[in-house]
Amino acid sequence: MDRIIIDPEIMVGKPVIKGTRITVNLIIQLLANGATETEIVEDYPDLKKEDIKAALLYASKCLDREEIIPV
Repeated sequence: MDRIIIDPEIMVGKPVIKGTRITVNLIIQLLANGATETEIVEDYPDLKKEDIKAALLYASKCLDREEIIPV
């Protein structure tokens, strides 16, 4: 979870991949629309496959608790 940060100064406090302005939501939407990890990493070279897995884990934990998890 150290790959995800929430900072009110970055993307209005939405969860993002650390060191980027790429939101967890964007990654989840891309996956939901059929993009593969490889395609996402090619389109967003600042990302690593581990970042995508972290985004999925974050989303899963949010759903488990039905709230945003502070990191």
